[in-house]
Amino acid sequence: MSVINTKQLYKKYGSVPVVKGIDLTVEKGEIFGFLGRNGAGKSTFINILTGIIHPSAGSFSLFGVSGPNDKAKTRIGVMPDYTSFDGSMTAMGYLRFLSELSGNKASKEKCLAVLKKVGLEGEANKKTGKFSFGMKKKLGIAQAIIHEPELIFLDEPTSGIDAESVIHIHQLIRELNREGKTIFMTSHNLDEVEKLCTRIAIMKDGQIVKIGSMDELRSYYQSTIIVKIKHGKIPSSELNQLKQWLLKTGQGLEMKQQHMIISVDQEKKIADIIRAFNQCKVDIYRVEVEEPSLEEIFLDEQVSGAIRKVM
Repeated sequence: MSVINTKQLYKKYGSVPVVKGIDLTVEKGEIFGFLGRNGAGKSTFINILTGIIHPSAGSFSLFGVSGPNDKAKTRIGVMPDYTSFDGSMTAMGYLRFLSELSGNKASKEKCLAVLKKVGLEGEANKKTGKFSFGMKKKLGIAQAIIHEPELIFLDEPTSGIDAESVIHIHQLIRELNREGKTIFMTSHNLDEVEKLCTRIAIMKDGQIVKIGSMDELRSYYQSTIIVKIKHGKIPSSELNQLKQWLLKTGQGLEMKQQHMIISVDQEKKIADIIRAFNQCKVDIYRVEVEEPSLEEIFLDEQVSGAIRKVM
């Protein structure tokens, strides 16, 4: 089931286009990562989906219902990056106030349970004006989930907080997802997105330039696969023939004692190399494959885009 569906979604301010014809589908149960540099159009896109602003053209639906729609809004939770709170209210008072606004007033017990879930169980009666930045982040997530939404938008959920809090929020995101929630998150922490997200979209200049799972993105961007093999002793009668075959199979061949490094352009060739060693009666002890990280993929897209623009 599609939770988010957009068709040729546009937004411009005056004559300046910010979101340029986005087609996107997010399925129920995904942790969907949305990447892009500042100014790429991510926040504008999210603001359209959450009903804060209206699109200039195109259409979107949430849970199969055309938006903007007030009923659909009650099924979503939002934690914006610019979360701010009335400093005179306690965390408990703030959550009760927000839940009442949503039409689903939460009990004291419910608020305490949510505060515990985000790691603020001991701060229920503390005024938010005395909260640290990290505590405000956690309260922002509590704000997003207090009314049990099905779809949760998290904008930079871990930016600017300590490592222990990052781990806690990662665990919370996974827990929410196991409960059946769909998570749509932006982040500048590429390692975080790689660890958490089932699919990832990369946005640049108001458009989605690539979308897929980590494996799909790696497959698309990786033209060279570096293979490192630790192996047994190669019989002298087989060494020259094996070496000549490897030189034809890949590039950058290095053979040192019982270690080999080679670059290939297809995963299938890794299996071919292992079979060649086995045919030469050489034991394989370890095979390591170097894959690009999400950071390398993201930077490659940004650099490639810049080069295309210059050319």
